[in-house]
Amino acid sequence: MPNLIADIGGTNARFALAGAGGAVDSPLVLDVTAHDTLADAVRAYLAQVKPARPPTRGAVAVASPVLGDQVTMTNHRWAFSIEDTRRDLGLENLQVINDFTAVALALPHLGPGDLAPVGGGQAAARSPLAVIGPGTGLGVSAVVPAGFGWAPLTTEGGHVTMAPATDREAAVLDALRHRFGHVSAERVCSGPGLVNLWTALGQVDGDPDGDAPEPAGVTARAEAGDARAAEAVDLMCAFLGTAAGNLCLTLGARGGLFVAGGIVPRLGDRFAASPFRRRFEEKGRFAGYLSAVPTQVITHPHPAFVGLSWLMGTGRG
Repeated sequence: MPNLIADIGGTNARFALAGAGGAVDSPLVLDVTAHDTLADAVRAYLAQVKPARPPTRGAVAVASPVLGDQVTMTNHRWAFSIEDTRRDLGLENLQVINDFTAVALALPHLGPGDLAPVGGGQAAARSPLAVIGPGTGLGVSAVVPAGFGWAPLTTEGGHVTMAPATDREAAVLDALRHRFGHVSAERVCSGPGLVNLWTALGQVDGDPDGDAPEPAGVTARAEAGDARAAEAVDLMCAFLGTAAGNLCLTLGARGGLFVAGGIVPRLGDRFAASPFRRRFEEKGRFAGYLSAVPTQVITHPHPAFVGLSWLMGTGRG
C-alpha cells in the first residue's frame, strides 16, 4: 500500500507515493497558487496519477512552523487543521512536519551522487549535521546523533537577525532595516532576498532602477554580466556563508553543513566561486574549527521525500 508524501513550499507543492524499501513513485509538482487548500491539491494530484489503491497514510512537509493541529504557512496563504485534513482525505494517519526537518532527516542517507562539495573539510563521525537552504524562504534544520540513529531539530533559524561583515554590507542592511524594521537572514538569503539586495544596492548607490526584476531575472542579469545583479548574487552567497558558519558553531555541526533549496543548485559553478565558503570560515579564532567542516550542496531533486520516507518507516537501510 503506497503512502502519500508531499513537500509543500511557498511556490510549489511536490507530491509522490512512497512504497516499501524507499521507492518513490509518481512524483509530480503542482503550483500551490492553483489550489485553495492542501486537501484540494492532494485530490488534484491523486486524480492525475490514479494509484491502483488510494493511500491510507500520509506525511507532509510544509514551509512553516508546526506547533500543533493548526498550521499556517509562512510564505503562502494556506492555513489548515491537520486532523480536519486527515478526515477530509480519508487517511488513517497524517503526519505534518516542517519542510527542513524532512530535509534534515534525509542527510544521513544521502550518497556522494546526491551532493556537490564546496570547499574542503572532513566530516567528523557521529557529529551533528546541519542544513540551510534558500528558496522562497530560508530553511534551517539539523540532525544530531541519538542512540543508534538520528534525532531532528525543528527550527526557524531562517529568521535570525542578519549581521554585516563589511561596511558595504552594513549600508545594504541599513537600507533594508529602513524598509522592513527587522532584517532576518531570510530577507537576504532567498528568492525574494535576491530582489531585496538588488533594490537596496540601487538605493545605497543612489541609482534606483525602476521596477525590480523577479529573482530569476536577477540571476539572469548576473550571468549576462550586469554588475549590480552580480553583486546581489555574491552578497546573497556571502550572507549565506555567514549564516551557515553561525549555524555550525551554534550546533557543533562538525559532521557537515549541507545547502538545500531551489536557488543554490541552479547557480552551479558560480556558487562554488562565490564568497560562500570564505565567509563560512571567517570566524576569527574559530576559522580553523570551521575550515575542517565540509560544506556540500544537495543535488538530489527531492531530499524531503527521502526524509519523509524514513519518517514513515519505508526508507532503505
